[in-house]
Amino acid sequence: MSEIQNTGHEQRRIRIEKLKAIEATGLNAYPQIYRPTDTSAGLNATFADLPNDTQTDTVVKVAGRIRAIRNSGMFMDIYDATGKVQIYTSLENAPETTKQILSWLDIGDIIGVEGTVRRTKRGELSVASTHITILAKALQPLPEKFHGLTDTDTKYRQRYLDMIMNPETTETLIKRSRIITAVRQLLLEEGLLEVETPLLHVIKGGATAKPFITHHNALDMDLFLRVAPELYLKRLIVGGLPGVFEIGRNFRNEGIDTRHNPEFTMMEVYRQYNDYTDMMTLFEKIVETACFAVNGSYEVEIGGRKINLKGPYPRRSMADLVKEHTGVDFMAIDTDEAARAAAQDLHVPVTDDMDWGHCLAAVFEEKCEEHLIQPVHVIDHPKSISPLTKEHRSESRLVERFETFINTWEMCNAYSELTNPLDQRERFEEQVKAREAGDDEADMMDEDFVTALEHGMPPTGGLGVGIDRLIMILTGNPSIRDIIAFPTMRKK
Repeated sequence: MSEIQNTGHEQRRIRIEKLKAIEATGLNAYPQIYRPTDTSAGLNATFADLPNDTQTDTVVKVAGRIRAIRNSGMFMDIYDATGKVQIYTSLENAPETTKQILSWLDIGDIIGVEGTVRRTKRGELSVASTHITILAKALQPLPEKFHGLTDTDTKYRQRYLDMIMNPETTETLIKRSRIITAVRQLLLEEGLLEVETPLLHVIKGGATAKPFITHHNALDMDLFLRVAPELYLKRLIVGGLPGVFEIGRNFRNEGIDTRHNPEFTMMEVYRQYNDYTDMMTLFEKIVETACFAVNGSYEVEIGGRKINLKGPYPRRSMADLVKEHTGVDFMAIDTDEAARAAAQDLHVPVTDDMDWGHCLAAVFEEKCEEHLIQPVHVIDHPKSISPLTKEHRSESRLVERFETFINTWEMCNAYSELTNPLDQRERFEEQVKAREAGDDEADMMDEDFVTALEHGMPPTGGLGVGIDRLIMILTGNPSIRDIIAFPTMRKK
C-alpha cells in the first residue's frame, strides 16, 4: 500500500475519533436540517459598498464546505454553491463550546455559521461567528490543496470530488443544464410538442449502430436499448401531431473515445410540412440560442480555434467537398467498381462489397472532415447509406440529407423524411440483407413502422442533434467525459 493511501487511512481514523467525540457530547454531526439565510454571492452583492475595517449589526446564517482553516480556526474559508465565505471567530471571546467545536473541524466538513457581517482591514467580507453548527463531518480527506485533483480516472469515477476541487467542472455541468433548458424553450416556442418514447425496443432501428441487448423476464423476450427514438417519433407524426421533439438517452454498444460514450443524450425533432432545408435553419437557431444563453456571444474557442456560430452556415454537397479536397468528381463516376478504384487511388480503404455511395462517404470521412472547422452544412448524401431519407428531387443516387460539421465534428443529422411506404420497405430489405451478411449495425425490418407509413405521413423534416457534442463545443471541452456528469468507466 502506498504512503498516500496509508496517510488517507490514518486521516480517516482520526476523523472517526472526532466523530465519536462529537456524538459523545450528544451533538448530531449529521442533523436533519439547517436553513441558511444568505449565500456568498448574496452577501457580496448586498455589502459591496461596505468599507474596510467595518463591523455591522446584520445577523446572517451561511453554510458551506470548509476549504481552509487558519490560526487554529480563527479564520476559515467555507464554500457554498455561489462562492467563498470567510468565517472569523474571536478565540479570546469564544465560549468553550465553540472552541471545542473548532477542535473537531477538518477541511472538507460542512458547517453552518450564524454571525454578523464585517469587512476586514484587508477588505475581505466575512461573517463574525456567534454560533457554529456541524452539518456533515467528512470522514474522507480532500486532495491536497495546492495540487488539487488532477488524476483523470479519479475525476471521472468520483465526480463529486472533482466538483469540490475544481470549480470549472461544476460550472460546466451548470452550463450543460442551461444549454438543454435553452434548447427546450426554443423548440416549445417553435410550436413543437415535447414527447417521450420507449427506451426498450422490440426491433433495433432508427440508426446505423450496434445495440445493447437486455432480457425481459415476465415476457421472456430479448429487447434492445434504443439506439434512436426516430421510428416512434415519426409514428406520432403519422398519428397527426404537427411537430414533436424528444431529449433523452440513447445507447450504442460501441467504442469509447473523446467524442463517444455508450450512453449519450440525443435530441430529435420532427415537423410536418418541412424538408431538410427547414431543418438547417432550425439547427442554426438551436446553436445560436444555446451559445448566447451560456456565453453571451456567438463565438467560442475550442482547442485554440475560434469558431463563429452565427448563422446562416454554408451549404456544401458531400460530392463537391470531396472534389475540392481530392480533385475527384464522384458525380462523374458511374459504376461501383470505378468508385472503389477512385477511393483506392486516394489511399482510402474500401472493400469489394462497397458501392458508389459507401465509397463517396468513406472518401469524405477520410479526406474532408479534418478541414471542416467553421460551421458548414454537408448536404446531399448517398442514398445507399441513408435508409430513412427521401430521395433527392434532382439526383437519384442522392438523398435530401445533411450533417452539420463544427470543429471537424459531426453535430447533427437531418433529412427530408422518407414517407413512401413501398420505398421504405425496399430500403429496410436492403438493410436486412446487410445484417444477414454480417453487418450487426444495419437496421432490422420494422413491419409496424411500414404499416404506419401506409396510413399516410405528410412531408416531414427531421433533425437529430448530439446534445453532448453541442455542449462540448459551447463550453470549449475537447472530451465528452468532461461534460457528462458520470461517464461510463471500466470496472476497477
